[in-house]
Amino acid sequence: MSQGANALAGATSPYLRQHADNPVHWQQWSADALAEAARRDVPILLSIGYAACHWCHVMAHESFEDAEVAAAANADFVCIKVDREERPDLDAVYMNATVAMTGQGGWPMTCFLTPDGRPFFCGTYYPKAQFLQLLAAVAETWRLQRADVEQASDQVAGELRRMAAGLPGGGPEIEPSLCDRAVAAILGDEDTRRGGFGSAPKFPPSALLEALLRTHERTRSPVPLAAVERTGAAMARGGIYDQLAGGFARYSVDADWVVPHFEKMLYDNALLLRAYAHWARRTGDPLARRVAAQTAAFLINDLADGEMFTSSLDADAAGSEGSTYVWTPAQLREVLGADDGDWAARVFAVTERGTFEHGASVLQLPAEPDDAERFERVRAALLAARASRVQPARDDKVVTAWNGLAITALAEASVALDDSSLLDAAVRCAEMIVDLHFVGERLRRASLGGVVGDSAATLEDYAALATGLLTLYQLTSDASWLATAAELVGFAQAHFSDPDRPGRWFDTADDAERLMVRPADPLDGATPSGAALIAEALLTIAHLVDGEWAARYGEAAAQALLAHSPLLDKAPRSAGHWLAVAEAAVRGPLQVAVACDGAESPLLAAARRLAPGGTVVVGGPMDSAPLLAGRDRVRGADAAYVCRGRVCDLPVTGAEDLADALGASV
Repeated sequence: MSQGANALAGATSPYLRQHADNPVHWQQWSADALAEAARRDVPILLSIGYAACHWCHVMAHESFEDAEVAAAANADFVCIKVDREERPDLDAVYMNATVAMTGQGGWPMTCFLTPDGRPFFCGTYYPKAQFLQLLAAVAETWRLQRADVEQASDQVAGELRRMAAGLPGGGPEIEPSLCDRAVAAILGDEDTRRGGFGSAPKFPPSALLEALLRTHERTRSPVPLAAVERTGAAMARGGIYDQLAGGFARYSVDADWVVPHFEKMLYDNALLLRAYAHWARRTGDPLARRVAAQTAAFLINDLADGEMFTSSLDADAAGSEGSTYVWTPAQLREVLGADDGDWAARVFAVTERGTFEHGASVLQLPAEPDDAERFERVRAALLAARASRVQPARDDKVVTAWNGLAITALAEASVALDDSSLLDAAVRCAEMIVDLHFVGERLRRASLGGVVGDSAATLEDYAALATGLLTLYQLTSDASWLATAAELVGFAQAHFSDPDRPGRWFDTADDAERLMVRPADPLDGATPSGAALIAEALLTIAHLVDGEWAARYGEAAAQALLAHSPLLDKAPRSAGHWLAVAEAAVRGPLQVAVACDGAESPLLAAARRLAPGGTVVVGGPMDSAPLLAGRDRVRGADAAYVCRGRVCDLPVTGAEDLADALGASV
C-alpha cells in the first residue's frame, strides 16, 4: 500500500468519494491499512460518517480540506474513512465505543485506534482548532505514554465485549399481557400535545406507530390508535414533512416538528410509508392516504435509480443546510403574486420573522386549506420554482436492507391506496436487487451505478429483503419470491444465529471479517434491529410453507421473540419492531386463505384490505399454496378461511362476515 496518497477515488461509496480530493491521505478500511499502521507504528485516525450528514460536511470543510490539518494527520496517523451505511458493522462497534467513552454518539464519528483496531479515544465533531490540538495530544500520548494507551484500549475492548454479551435469559413469555404492558409504558412517554415521544430532538417513531396500530387491531382500544393519529398528523403537518414534494426529513430539531434536519433517508421514508399506509388502510383517514401516496411518489420520483432506490438526499445544498426548502413571504409573493403569495404564507405558516435561519420559514400545513383547488395550483407553482434552486446532492448507493423495506412498504401501500403501480414498482425493485446483489450464493450490502460493492450483507439485509419478497409472494402468488425468501432465511439461520444461545442473532455472518467484537444489537435504531427483522421474516414464512420447514421456522421465530422479551418488558420504546412482531405472534399470527379463481377476487381484495398488520394472506385455487391445501370455494362462491395459529374457523363468503372474523370493520 502506498503511503502519501488519498485512495478513495475508486470507492463504491459516494460518501467516500466526497473525500477523494481531500489532502488527508484517506484509506478505506482494509487489512492493508491496519498493517500499514503497524508497520509505521502509528495510531489509526478513523472517521465514520455518511453522505447526507450535515456536520460531516462541516468537519470536512473545516478540517479535512485544510492543508494544516492534513499535514498533522498524515504525519502521525494512518487515516481511514468509513461509510457507516456501507459498513454498519464497523459503525456499530465504534459507536458503542464512542458512547461508552463519552456518554453520547453521532456523526461524524472520530476515533483513534491502535493498529489492531482497539479504540483508546473517541468523539464526534471537532472544530478545526480543537481538532488540531487533539491530533497533537493523541500523537504525543502515543509516543510518550504507550503503556497508558494500551491499558485504555484494553479496558475499552473489555467493556465492549461485556456489552456484546447479549440480553439476560429468563424473560417473560410472549403473550397479550406483555404487549399490553409494553404499550402502556410507551404511551406513558407520549407527548400528547405535540405528538411523538420524548422531547427534542424528535425522530419519527415509525416502528412504534406500526406496533400501536397492531395493538389497536388486537384490542379494539381507541387509545393506541389516538396516539398514532396525534403523532402521524403532527409530523404530516410539520416542517419535517416536505409539504411540496412529499417525503420526510430525518428528524426534527425541536419538539413541535417545525424545523427538520433536512436530510431525507430511504429507510425513514420506507418505514413511514408502511405506517401511514397501514393507518390509511385501517381508518381511511384522508391525511394518512395523502401522505402515504405522496411518500410513495417521493420514493419513485426522487430516490429511484432505475428500478432500485438510492440511499438519501443531502441535508445541504450549495453549502447551506435547508436552502432548497425554506421560504420568506417575499419569495412566495415573487413566485405567486401578491394575493396567492399572502394566502400561501398563511396556509404554510411562513412569517416575516421566520421559523428557520435568516428570516426564512420551513413550510408547515397547520390545517387543511380552505380552497383545495387553489392549494394544488399554489403547491405546483412553488414546486416548479423550487426546482430552479440548487438541489441537495443524492447518495446513489443502493443498500439491500433499505430496498427490502421499500419493497414491503410499496407493496402494502398498493393495497391501502388501491394502486397497482406501487406493487409493480416493488416487483421491479425486487427483481433488480436479487439479480444484482446476489453474488454466488451470498448477498452483498450495496451497489453503486449498477456495480455491486465488496461489503458483505448483514443480518438486516437478509431479513428485510426476505420480508419484502414474502410480501410480494402473498400479493402475486409468484412462487419464485417464496423460494428466494426461503434461501435468504435459511442462509441467515446458518450463518447469523448464535449456536450457543437459541433466539440470539449476530449482525454479521460467522465467516465475516473479525472485528474487536461481533456486533449483535437487539435494539431498534434508525432502522429496526436485524434480529427483530429476521423474527418477522421467520414468523411470516412459517405460515407460507408446510411440513418440517414450517415447524423449524416457527420454532426459530418463537425462540427469537422469547430471547428478546426482556426488551418489551424493560425498554419497549427501543423495541418497536419487536412489539409489532409480538403483536402478530400473539394472534397466531392470523392467516387468511381465500379460495378463488384468480387475483381479481373481490373477497381476496377485501381480505388484504381488512387484515390486521402481520396477517398472512394468500389467495388462489384449492391446493395452490400450503394454506389452501384441501380448501375450496363454497357452493360456487369464493371462500375465506381464517386461521389463528393452527386453528381455523369455518369458511366465510362475504366481506362483512370476513370483517367480523378478523375483528375489523368493512
